[in-house]
Amino acid sequence: MKETRFQICVLGLGYIGLPTASIFATKGKLVLGVDVVQSVVDTINEGRIHIEEPDLDILVRAAVQSGNLKAATKPEPADTFIIAVPTPFTKLDDGSLEPDLSFIKAATESIAPCVEKGNLIILESTSPVGTTELMRQWLFEAADGRIGADDLYFAHCPERILPGQMLKELVTNDRIAGGLTPEAAVKAKELYEIFCSAEIFLTDARTAELAKLTENSYRDVNIAFANEMSMICDQLGIDVWELIKLSNRHPRVNILNPGPGVGGHCIAVDPWFVVAACPEKARLIRTAREVNDSKPQHVIDQVKQRAARFRKPVVACLGLAFKADVDDLRESPAVDIAVQLADLFPGDVLISEPHVKVLPKRLSDKAKLVPAEEAIQMADIVVLLVDHKPFKRLSRRVLDQRVVIDTRGCWATG
Repeated sequence: MKETRFQICVLGLGYIGLPTASIFATKGKLVLGVDVVQSVVDTINEGRIHIEEPDLDILVRAAVQSGNLKAATKPEPADTFIIAVPTPFTKLDDGSLEPDLSFIKAATESIAPCVEKGNLIILESTSPVGTTELMRQWLFEAADGRIGADDLYFAHCPERILPGQMLKELVTNDRIAGGLTPEAAVKAKELYEIFCSAEIFLTDARTAELAKLTENSYRDVNIAFANEMSMICDQLGIDVWELIKLSNRHPRVNILNPGPGVGGHCIAVDPWFVVAACPEKARLIRTAREVNDSKPQHVIDQVKQRAARFRKPVVACLGLAFKADVDDLRESPAVDIAVQLADLFPGDVLISEPHVKVLPKRLSDKAKLVPAEEAIQMADIVVLLVDHKPFKRLSRRVLDQRVVIDTRGCWATG
């Protein structure tokens, strides 16, 4: 390293933190990336990556080789701290989700010995409204009077990047800089202008927090409409793909495509943060979540119905990721469906997922990972769960004599 003083310290080196740390480093900033998993730290320090994302390996290698990016398990003093750790959830008895802020709290407390007057503290993790204020409170309590209430700048700057296009969207997507003070918002905006070519909007932290939740809740509601229509069509014997294609000919209608549910760490989770904050008012958002959460069971019921004609049916599940052409299995409805089908048909479920080399633990002793064509050849029932490009390229002839349940419209003819 050219100097020991880091300019930026990024806590959490996952799907958001690692690209963010790397892009700052390639722009000439001295960056320390922090992760609690030693193997992640070792991998990055070797110039390699532990997640799948196009071109991220090139960016990380360049950042490490330049000497501008280093990974460690503990933070060190820096000018700016960016917290990009997970925000998991706890499932309640009524099926709703309660946000778990323990990772944010732990990350905040870990920087308490390192912060200095004038530091900028940014929360990137998607969070319930008021989390940035909590972060400030946790930090001051952990600092135990070493730093004053007016000595630091706090902001919430949510990301809007899509797996598979992260590096492009980090640069080209508009951003929001929400400060606990106007001065903090301005400082955050100036920081992201280092690499962001799009517009950066100033607001307060609470509005920034709710903006990210609103964006994903909006998408969830629209997906729920499509999923509900698909279940109605199944009951009425109508091709939902043809129905949506025809309905979208209206100049002011744009119905999304249905699927087997909603996955990923954002759309499947963020709406519950809104519900948790205002349970009596967020009625539509709650209902949309319930519709989308019910879709995997609808798919399983379809398989069970088709399986009744076979003495010992073999089921092929194509895809486990939460969306097409990525390796991200977080909150994936495809995984939940595959697990339940493996329980229903023990020893007779085959999985094809071109983006993973081993099955997740929930499936590893219940199903077998095989190439798509082999799985289809051995199967009586083929369940398309993710519209990966390799599946789209499959010859329709391989599906002959198979019962096909296409939850993504991958092979739709309507």
